[in-house]
Amino acid sequence: MRRIFQNSIALMVVVIVMFLIIPVHESLLDILIIINISLSIVILMVTMTISEALEFSIFPSLLLITTLFRLGLNVSTTRSILSYDGSGEVGTAVIRTFGQLITQGNIVLGIIIFFIIVLVQFIVITKGAERVAEVAARFTLDAMPGKQMAIDADLSSGLINEQQARERRGKIQREADFYGAMDGATKIVKGDATMSLIITAINLIGGIIIGSMNGVGDLGTVAQTYSIATIGDGLVSQLPSIMISTATGMIVTRSVSDGSLNSDVIQQFARQPRAILTAGAVLVILGLIPGTPTLPLLVVGVALAVLGYLMSGRMERKEAAELVQPEAPAEADMTMAPSETDYYKDINNVYGLLTVDPIEMEFGYSLIPLVDENSGGKLISRIVIFRRQYAQEMGFVIPSIRLHDSSALGTNQYVVKIKGEEVARGEILVDYYLALEPVSPAGEIDGIETIEPAYGIPSRWILPENKEMAEIYGYTVIDPLSVMQTHLSEVVRRHAYELLGRAEVMQLVENLKKTAPELVEEAIPNVLSYANLERILRGLLKEGVPVRDLATILETAVDSLVTTKDMDMVCENIRVALSRTITRRFCEHGQLRVVTLDAEVEKRVISSLSKNEQGIYLAMGPDLMQSIVTQLADYLKKFSDLSQTPIVLTSQVIRVYLSRMLSQFYPGVYVLSFNEITSDVQIQSLGNITLDTAQTRPERKAAAV
Repeated sequence: MRRIFQNSIALMVVVIVMFLIIPVHESLLDILIIINISLSIVILMVTMTISEALEFSIFPSLLLITTLFRLGLNVSTTRSILSYDGSGEVGTAVIRTFGQLITQGNIVLGIIIFFIIVLVQFIVITKGAERVAEVAARFTLDAMPGKQMAIDADLSSGLINEQQARERRGKIQREADFYGAMDGATKIVKGDATMSLIITAINLIGGIIIGSMNGVGDLGTVAQTYSIATIGDGLVSQLPSIMISTATGMIVTRSVSDGSLNSDVIQQFARQPRAILTAGAVLVILGLIPGTPTLPLLVVGVALAVLGYLMSGRMERKEAAELVQPEAPAEADMTMAPSETDYYKDINNVYGLLTVDPIEMEFGYSLIPLVDENSGGKLISRIVIFRRQYAQEMGFVIPSIRLHDSSALGTNQYVVKIKGEEVARGEILVDYYLALEPVSPAGEIDGIETIEPAYGIPSRWILPENKEMAEIYGYTVIDPLSVMQTHLSEVVRRHAYELLGRAEVMQLVENLKKTAPELVEEAIPNVLSYANLERILRGLLKEGVPVRDLATILETAVDSLVTTKDMDMVCENIRVALSRTITRRFCEHGQLRVVTLDAEVEKRVISSLSKNEQGIYLAMGPDLMQSIVTQLADYLKKFSDLSQTPIVLTSQVIRVYLSRMLSQFYPGVYVLSFNEITSDVQIQSLGNITLDTAQTRPERKAAAV
């Protein structure tokens, strides 16, 4: 019994299909018609109470099932109507009741009203729902790259963790699948409306022909008998169809709402009491004009005026309550601070000027409210969250970031410094929102054109009142604090390897001693010095490889140093040992999109390797270097369109040297070797770097890299 219940929907679909073949008794047919109407009402109510479309993600499939159910009932009712032999009454009781309700004894009027209902369903509701679904599907797909970037920005700034990022990415994918399915499902609704017209014509024309042949009565009697049944049958079919079509339009327009339709309508109308009051006044004025329907206009006008007045008073009281602020405490007496000249008379205070902060952020006067916690600024708390998230992800704790204002900067500018030197600069408008432009925006939004500082995306600074419209047009809207925090986080990520010093390495080793004291005692400093460990960890961080698994790094380093003293080879062996970590870091959904090197190119690169007292280096000819760099530039556009991290996949022998060469031209490109990718990953090549005809001639000049 439990298994039957679990498969009840599948069995129901099979039964619905059987309606197309097996005759159904009229009593059972009446019950099924009422169930069809009830189910349509339930679906319409659900779409009006949900706050987002994914809460009713089964709707496209449900749309197909309900349409098939209606068509099955149509076939059964048509069989019942056309099988009438003159005895009793034609059609079922429900069909006759609905037919008499709409005709009211006038067949011509009933037919006209019925066709008006059908045309409203076909031209207005169905056509509109189909168009809305098409636009929603296109806009959702166009907005996916921007939404993915917004998730990456929140992840990098520490606002969300990896689990939340995966959930949000999954939600975006489900939204795209849902609206894509809705785009196709609306075609089913359109076909259902068309089929209703055809079935109605068949019932009417076929019934008149069959009734005349069976001697049911004269032509007028036959026409009246079958017209009532046909109109009733069409009406019990069109009512659920109209409700389902309306539900389709409702569900594809829920993306710009925060709550249910009921709450949204009430709240948004309540915010506009002046409009309601004005409408009431206009109706009252119209009611006083001679010749107009005075009573209805005055009744509705006065009701709207009273409603608007009450809403306006409530809104004023709410705003007055929000303006009331507690008195600020009296400021404490402050002692006179010593002058700058007196302070620096002490030579020890001068030495304090020589201190260089690992990370420093300076900002203009207008940005102070974003940083000052006393003014409600949240930048410091977000930095704390980012430090924790980065430590969990990469295994390295970011040093403290010094934040201070600077009179040398513009009021809206900020600067990020690494070890006292500027590495990034940006400018934000505190009272605006940053709207990242999609690939194909649905409309133009007014704003100040700019470039998003972290990723270089064309953007616009827009006013807060344009935020909702920008989101409808497909823009990804970010608040100013998130813009600054994302930029700071990306700068720190790119320069994290520079922040790793000897003291940080020693602290990481001390932390490892708590769990693996024997390993640390064996490795450091007998086999591996702190200097070489620092070099290894810096190299891994520079290429985006987490160093959280410090035990595996030390074990592999100790084993590798037995056979080689080349630290580059030691690092490559460590990367192979961290293959699962590297795969997780760069692979998405079990798939890795890469650019590969042709076998001839790899041979030329290997032949360009040279060795001196300092070790192995790459001495590549300028022609070959230019060819590789130029071809890679073309493939980077594909990665950008897919919102993927650019990856070049090559052999382990040349990986490190090729990575160093490409980092001079494309710092954001990662070079991986085949040995660093686990076997369960599907590798998809977006392109292959090959030798052109110009590269077949011998190299005349070598350039050391």
